[in-house]
Amino acid sequence: MIISVGRKKLIVIGGGAAGFFGAINAAEKNPNLDVTILEGSRRLLTKVKISGGGRCNVTHSCFNPRDLVKNYPRGEKELLGPFSRFQPEDTIAWYESRGVKLKTEQDGRMFPTTDNSDTIVKCLLSAAQKNDIQIKKGMLVKSVVFKDNHQFLVQTRDGEFIGDYLLLATGSSPIGYAIAKKLGHEIIEPVPSLFTFQIKSPLIDELMGLSFPEAELSMVPHHADPQPKKKFKPFSFKGPVLITHWGLSGPAVLKLSAWGARELAASNYKASLTINWVNISNKIIFEKILERKNNLPKQSPRTRTLDPLPKRFWLRLLDVVGVDESSCWSDMSHQKIQDLSNLITHTNLDIQGKGEFKEEFVTCGGVNLKEVDFRSMASKINPNLYFAGEILNTDGITGGFNFQNAWTTSYIAAVHLSTLQK
Repeated sequence: MIISVGRKKLIVIGGGAAGFFGAINAAEKNPNLDVTILEGSRRLLTKVKISGGGRCNVTHSCFNPRDLVKNYPRGEKELLGPFSRFQPEDTIAWYESRGVKLKTEQDGRMFPTTDNSDTIVKCLLSAAQKNDIQIKKGMLVKSVVFKDNHQFLVQTRDGEFIGDYLLLATGSSPIGYAIAKKLGHEIIEPVPSLFTFQIKSPLIDELMGLSFPEAELSMVPHHADPQPKKKFKPFSFKGPVLITHWGLSGPAVLKLSAWGARELAASNYKASLTINWVNISNKIIFEKILERKNNLPKQSPRTRTLDPLPKRFWLRLLDVVGVDESSCWSDMSHQKIQDLSNLITHTNLDIQGKGEFKEEFVTCGGVNLKEVDFRSMASKINPNLYFAGEILNTDGITGGFNFQNAWTTSYIAAVHLSTLQK
């Protein structure tokens, strides 16, 4: 069975954020364009629904494109132009014009004021319906063929579709990568990004839940080759860190995993990690501890923590350097004070594997960016083929940046599509 879609037909493969946003804007800007979304599963906008703990982290309050691109480990250079045309300010305006207001939280993340991702889902579904976009669920694409007449033949389990233009917005789905490759594109091997670290150490075992708002982390991935030709560079970030039952999490950890994603994959997720738990110099910490000893010689070091360390962590540090409950500050030798300050500002831990950051499912890798025109999001290889979102070798850190990439790239594609054969 062949379902003919005629001329001026856009087929969007992928019923997620990028697919819906591209379809809606293309239909709105060119009413003569007949738009169909093909989604392989029975569920639409899955990531939108579950992101941000079910609240949907729509974007981030970063309104300078040059600052915005710094949040993308891959795609920083390429996304500058698109973000100059459609950035978080435009995303906010787009949703507000459709009755959805966004709010900004202290860390810059932006959510619908309802704190409910269904608000975003309903907005996108309503806009698609208003623009007569056909939505085909359960249409798992088996293959795409670019025909001699410059049309695409899309074969699914339940039929075939013919379109003049094709927008690939399949996220990190292997199906999307396979289609892009069949249509002539190089796929940079996808590997996970945005994940937590598995670490076993007596220093942090059974301290899950403790947080450190101003930590400084430095990581060097290990080489699988004992004699590598080139050393891995260190990656460093500052920010909140959280001890979990499997190791470490928090924004600083996720940033390290994002920027070091490919090197960590090459090292089988083995790396050396150095932490300054308080982001204060060793000299200042040493002086603070020495001051405590001089002012409170008869008091037990275990009575009161050294701010800003959590009490339970302070007690664990004292255990590690050998300060028991019978000790007083006057008993603390110069060397033990130095050992304690070193442990606070220079803890060495071994990363033994990766955990999951289940709400994001972000990967680095995808369609080679050199093969895409970021002025239009069109393929440089295959006429009338467009890309949007995570199928590209672009990825952002946590905080709404991956959704903004989806909104922006799909919008740019839609704008270009609207100029064709009106």
